[in-house]
Amino acid sequence: MFTKLRCFNNKTFSNLKMIINKLHKKTKRSKTRLLLDMMWCASIYGAGPYDYQEFEFYNLNRKERKTYLTRAKNNKIVRNFNKKESWSKFDDKYEFNKIFDKYLKRDWIILNKDKYDEFVSFCKHKKDFIAKPVVGTGGKGIELIEVDKSRLQEIFDYLIKNDKLLLEEKIIQNKKVAALNETSVNSLRIVTFFDGKETHIINTVFKIGNGGVTDNFSSGSMYTFVENGEIIVPAIDQDDNIFEIHPKSNIKLVGYKIPNYEDAIELVKECAKIVPEIQYIGWDVAILDKGASIIEGNHFPGVYQIKPSFLEKKVGLIPKFEKAMNIKIR
Repeated sequence: MFTKLRCFNNKTFSNLKMIINKLHKKTKRSKTRLLLDMMWCASIYGAGPYDYQEFEFYNLNRKERKTYLTRAKNNKIVRNFNKKESWSKFDDKYEFNKIFDKYLKRDWIILNKDKYDEFVSFCKHKKDFIAKPVVGTGGKGIELIEVDKSRLQEIFDYLIKNDKLLLEEKIIQNKKVAALNETSVNSLRIVTFFDGKETHIINTVFKIGNGGVTDNFSSGSMYTFVENGEIIVPAIDQDDNIFEIHPKSNIKLVGYKIPNYEDAIELVKECAKIVPEIQYIGWDVAILDKGASIIEGNHFPGVYQIKPSFLEKKVGLIPKFEKAMNIKIR
């Protein structure tokens, strides 16, 4: 299914030196050796520098490397199973919220310059709300806005000027989940594949904030993995730091049980069938005191895999993907 994939570009080259320096210190291997191995892994496995670092390709043999899903291979899966003409149903947050409204379980509106009265009504019984760009990824542009009734026109003008046009009621997450990091909604990323009849759960990740407003990995937060509702390995962040205990709340992560986990699983199984031409989706799900709610869906799910050093048997996601999707990736 896959041919050799080019995954080095100007952006990745700008990070290459940083990653090589970090791995040189960690592994004591020469920078030249690391660079050559990185280029080999890019050519053969489609592994960019961050794949190489995050999934510890430097410690894997060829057989093990073949089992790890890389970003280049993931992109090919998206192109094969998610019809491009329907990407806007997930990219455009207004369109997404309309389609999945009943599963959001929160109040929301879309602004334009003529909707000041609706904005005032939306704010009437709220102390704050979340403002987002209608199109965007990685948590960029998301802002918590405090409601000051004496400054509503000023707030409205600011939101219009800065294209923060999707306003959502702030999610009140489960108290146990909030205790991990109170400044963000700590969410499950549940990856589904809909084969036309059945929804397969092919990965379950728990994303946890680390002092910021969002739990996005690209915004300084961390992620770990869940099986049967329980965290099974330490968390990592984008800088490859490992967290056995959350640095803000001092809560031990491994063994932590996610409340209402089965509710979240049943929720995404149902949602995965609604836009059948988008078969492969990463759902961000908030855990509530009662049940769960959809935050957003991603037609380009990120690549999340357990670090090989956390595993006795070093096997990545590819075998699980091949079984669920009935394809050959390696």
